[in-house]
Amino acid sequence: MSIRLRLTLLYSTILALTLIIFSTVLYVAQSQYTLDIVERDLEKTAEQIAIGWTRLQRDFEWRKPLPWVGPEGDRYRDALQPLMRERRSRDMAYIRGADGEPIGMPINENQNALPLSQEGLAHLRRGEVWIETAQDEEGRILIYNRSVIVDGRFLGVVQLSRSLADRDRSLHSLSITLLVGSLLTTLIAFGVGWTLSGITLRPIHRITQAAREIGQARDFSSRVAHTGPNDELEQLATTFNEMLSQLEESYQQIAHALQVQRDFVADVSHELRTPLTTIRGNLALLERVPALPQAEQEDILHDLIGESERLSRLVHNLLTLTRADAGRKLTLEPVDVGPLVEETLRQARILAPARDIAQDGSWPPGLLAHANEDALKQVLLILLDNAIKHTASPIRVSLADNDAHVTIRVQDHGPGMPAGLQRRIFDRFYRGDASRTTPGFGLGLAIARALVEAQQGTITVESEVGKGSAFAVSLRKVTS
Repeated sequence: MSIRLRLTLLYSTILALTLIIFSTVLYVAQSQYTLDIVERDLEKTAEQIAIGWTRLQRDFEWRKPLPWVGPEGDRYRDALQPLMRERRSRDMAYIRGADGEPIGMPINENQNALPLSQEGLAHLRRGEVWIETAQDEEGRILIYNRSVIVDGRFLGVVQLSRSLADRDRSLHSLSITLLVGSLLTTLIAFGVGWTLSGITLRPIHRITQAAREIGQARDFSSRVAHTGPNDELEQLATTFNEMLSQLEESYQQIAHALQVQRDFVADVSHELRTPLTTIRGNLALLERVPALPQAEQEDILHDLIGESERLSRLVHNLLTLTRADAGRKLTLEPVDVGPLVEETLRQARILAPARDIAQDGSWPPGLLAHANEDALKQVLLILLDNAIKHTASPIRVSLADNDAHVTIRVQDHGPGMPAGLQRRIFDRFYRGDASRTTPGFGLGLAIARALVEAQQGTITVESEVGKGSAFAVSLRKVTS
């Protein structure tokens, strides 16, 4: 069942229940109200007759008990008869004596007796009012029974009745009107609700269709267009577009990672193929018969040792990167950066005694950073080795305190790098055209970046062609 149908059925059901409750309350209220009007009218007329009868009884008090037969009874009945004419023309009156039997009066003789149960007579003798309904040829009638008591003596009963046929017909018409009206209103509301819900849910259908098309085309750059008020649908479209942006970014990252992985495998294969080919060729030379001269064999062995060391360095670098990719955490602790940098500079001078490698200015003592001493030292050696290999200019290392960070800067004044090369300088196995003749695998800066990020720091490069390059490593400062 669709949301549109569920919504339409829901508020149609609510409307139908509301109409049923309203119609029921209206019908019951109207029924009770009209019945109360009839009862009040009959009560008023019966009260007038009872008062007249009471006065008449006191006028005839000279004779006790007053007989209903004989000359005096005829006179009494003749005096009581006019009281009956005071009733309303639409009501019927009937008079009963103290024994509950009809009194022989013209008003009683000209109509059928109104019913009175024994239970009702018992209530009337106690001075209570008794109301009951009966059925005649035209329909239901309401009978109002009023007892007449004078000085504690029960004289008789005044009965007044009124037909309820017109009232019942009106209530029946009202019930039919309410029923038909409620049914038609519910049907109309269902149709209107179905149309309005379709209009309301139309943007959701568009979003669904857009999502289906995007999923089929895998075009995460597409967006859902929504024009309308800033309501829940606008929020849904906005959220969906934000999700598409995140998916697009993730998809691009995955695509880039896959491309990097393919490039990585290709570069590793290429880097491994060269030393392996050399080793295999040299081994084939050693197997030649007759054997090569001793001097050539020594040269071949020297080449084999060099290629083996090259393979060893490559495997070591790859393992370092693999550990970094696996998210292996380094143990970070406060490291006094100044002495560490000085020790690294000393080692670099030993490796390249002919190069001018020096401290740039003076730096404040006691600069502590959150770092791993071995990893930070390896990063600095990579940066210094990179500057030694690719430049012939002096190399200067500076140390700065930048509020929340400690920054180590390695500056050279070599040929520099264009902007395109700077964007890829930290990629694995990437080597610029000018550096392809320089020994190495293109893994040093990639390892440096991985180690710096493992220490929760950043590494950046600034370079300008013809003016040199500067690598900056920033680490969190230890504050007291």
